Amino acid sequence: MKNAALKIVTYLKPYWLWIVLAPLLMLMEVVMDLMQPRMVQRIVDEGIARLDMSLVLQTGLIMFGLAVIGATGGMSNGIFAELTVQSFGADLRESLFRKVQSFSFRNLDAFETGQLITRLTNDVAQVQEGVLIILRMLVRAPLLLVGSLVMAIITSPQLAFLPLVLLPIELAAVIWIVNRATPLYTLVQERLDALNGVMEENLSGVRVVKAFARAHYERSRFGKANHNLAEQSVQAARTVAIMPSFMMLTMNLGIISVLWFGGIQVVQGGMQVGQIIAFVNYLMTTLFSLMMVSQMVIQFARAEASARRIVEVLETQPDVQDLPEARSEVTLKGQVEFKRVTFGYDGNQSEPVLKEISFSARPGEMVALLGMTGSGKTTLVNLIPRFYDVQAGQVTLDGMDVRAFNQKALRRNMGIVLQETVLFSGTIRDNIRYGRPDASDEEVIAAAKAAQAHDFILALPDGYDTVVGQRGVNLSGGQKQRIAIARALLMKPAVLILDDSTSAVDVETEVKIQDALDEIMRDRTCLIIAQRISTVLKADKILVLDSGQIVAQGTHRELMENSPIYREIYESQLGNGVKLYE
Repeated sequence: MKNAALKIVTYLKPYWLWIVLAPLLMLMEVVMDLMQPRMVQRIVDEGIARLDMSLVLQTGLIMFGLAVIGATGGMSNGIFAELTVQSFGADLRESLFRKVQSFSFRNLDAFETGQLITRLTNDVAQVQEGVLIILRMLVRAPLLLVGSLVMAIITSPQLAFLPLVLLPIELAAVIWIVNRATPLYTLVQERLDALNGVMEENLSGVRVVKAFARAHYERSRFGKANHNLAEQSVQAARTVAIMPSFMMLTMNLGIISVLWFGGIQVVQGGMQVGQIIAFVNYLMTTLFSLMMVSQMVIQFARAEASARRIVEVLETQPDVQDLPEARSEVTLKGQVEFKRVTFGYDGNQSEPVLKEISFSARPGEMVALLGMTGSGKTTLVNLIPRFYDVQAGQVTLDGMDVRAFNQKALRRNMGIVLQETVLFSGTIRDNIRYGRPDASDEEVIAAAKAAQAHDFILALPDGYDTVVGQRGVNLSGGQKQRIAIARALLMKPAVLILDDSTSAVDVETEVKIQDALDEIMRDRTCLIIAQRISTVLKADKILVLDSGQIVAQGTHRELMENSPIYREIYESQLGNGVKLYE
């Protein structure tokens, strides 16, 4: 936790003034609170015992003044503590979000979505609660503990042995409970991760659930995760719940002991009633302060588990990083070349997904990738914009290794339509402009026309200002794909990558999109992954992948003559009698 704590503390530095003021104000409240029992003693032993009402009234007014000063300090402490905690939490969440944005695809593969959501929300909230306790209870509880203990001894040295006997008992109980509770709260956060993972999957895939009538199964899966979280939370809470009851038992035993031994002293004339009342107050404050300390330690245990999980994200280095001398300003022509590229998602620990891949794509060429599912097509194109870095070999653009470019500069020269179409909340215009927020309306419309999206957009009630629901739920699969293509085309990329991006589009629309691409991508490089053979027939070069290797490459005509695998794919989709583009 030490390293985690140091990492987290750096986010508190901007608010050092509030952090200094908060404990000082709490100190003022504690001092005022510690004065109150002495005032009560004075009222009982001097005012009431002597029937001196003026002394009672005067002391009562002093007590009221002390209470007002203490309340002012406490409220001010609360304000500064809350300002610190909320500002600190906002900074920490922003830092986490920026770190996640910097992750490569490999890093995102390692962290599940549910985990990241939990760490950005619940874990940050737990750490905030820990900081709030530091600024309030960490000052108040120890000061009250020590101060009340000292005042109790000063008030009645004869009874000083009682807190010295009771405190070690309570302290031993606190240590035992904290040691048991800390690992339990770590498990609670892990169970919360699992619950969020199930919930995120169901919310994003609710239509699939309904389509396959699997609501009952998903309810069962969620119920299991929910039960596991509740069970673990109850186990942790049950352990912690022992402490308040044990503390109250100890406190009541202490009060009984004070009344017993103190009563004997009063009868013998060695003490006064006011002393007994003051001592009981100080003893209760001492034991109650220790209970606050124990609660604070338990909250620290929860914050510790969360801090470790947060720091794990913050200290994770992006798998893909820019070199110090990486070029940040570059305009590319789009010459793509793979030189004996080998890549595996687990490095050398597993079988490579791509093996000794070599090919080139010149500006103006359309290169298509064809192959069975799992043959490595998507992995191959993901290496060009450096979503992953190669394990061996080299990927070059215009003759330079892609690692020589700044990632942002590299991707500005690319238009990418990923396999899974993702749209964001906002208007259709905003989604098309996502890569170029400064693009004019004319450029947006031109990109939409090229993607064959213009007509259906105009048919919508608000046209280009139609609000897209979360993840584009109010659009069909084909409409989302066409908007995604328009978004990529608006970039005017040197390299356009289409990963099965017309799978939900009818053949006629697909042909129109290809015709538009022929015009727009003239002198630019286009790489297309397709499942339909009709998509690749006009490509300048077709790469056939099988088990991570290029088993054939050439034009459609060449492959029909030389590649049995390609012929098999062609004939399975179009039949022996069809002679397209031959």
